[in-house]
Amino acid sequence: MGVTWRVRLLLTRAEAEAVPAAELVPDAADPPTLVVNEPDPARPDAWTLDAYFAQQPTAAELAALAALAPSAAPGSAQVGAIANADWVSLSQAGFAPVRAGRFVVHTAAHAAAVRPGDIGLAIEAGLAFGTGQHFTTRGCLEMLDLLARNRRRLGAARGGFARIADLGTGTGILALAAARRWPHAHVVAGDIDPVAVAVARANIRANGVRIGRRGGAIDLVVAAGARHRRLRGPFGLIAANILAGPLVAMAEEVVAALAPGGIVVLAGLLIGQARRVVAAYTARGCRLVARRDQGEWPTLVLRRG
Repeated sequence: MGVTWRVRLLLTRAEAEAVPAAELVPDAADPPTLVVNEPDPARPDAWTLDAYFAQQPTAAELAALAALAPSAAPGSAQVGAIANADWVSLSQAGFAPVRAGRFVVHTAAHAAAVRPGDIGLAIEAGLAFGTGQHFTTRGCLEMLDLLARNRRRLGAARGGFARIADLGTGTGILALAAARRWPHAHVVAGDIDPVAVAVARANIRANGVRIGRRGGAIDLVVAAGARHRRLRGPFGLIAANILAGPLVAMAEEVVAALAPGGIVVLAGLLIGQARRVVAAYTARGCRLVARRDQGEWPTLVLRRG
């Protein structure tokens, strides 16, 4: 049974907003995944940072993590191994169905939650980000549904989207949602993590969506951002639920991959980071056409041109 190592730190909101998107330790062979968690309403300044490692973290990695939360007491980081199989089982049992527009995200245990008129997305908890539970994923799903229902308000193309990209696909949830909302579109989903791509492939098949490089199918690639020949566009719609740092860093390549008049949906950032992210895209010819905040997590919709 494999294990994942998790390091958890308490940090302030200011520290949470400053968590870098770059690798924790430069040139690390297998960098950790950093996840900033919104606080419990009873403790509005008690944010947490979870760092997930494929192997036991080194002293250098622990020191680099501690430097991200100077307010935390020395040695207060919680370090432990999580059995992958146990983690998945416990997660699935606790994940209630999530409604976001017409989308209903559910595990196999909650398939009955899908009602007539709903678009069910069966996503099992696992070693990839995107189960619909987090505000960022939920916000993206709601925006995709809004684009389909109210395209004129947001300036979307009259006939929907022929080509769609999902950058940082994780479980494949946004690619699946796009494929279900625009069933004739060619969707390309990429992630830097090969494990996530494998998870996405399994979820896509479980939902009865074809995998391939044509309309009505989802194409999967291992790629950082839009740095893959099959992600160069032009796309009518791009979704990227990542982190603020990468969203800013890849603004040029994302906008270049957008067709004129194309739409980009961005999430994974905190409210205090929204201005910087929007500025990176407006500087390259986009304009903000919609924004929706859920808790501390905004979802941004911008249009090129």
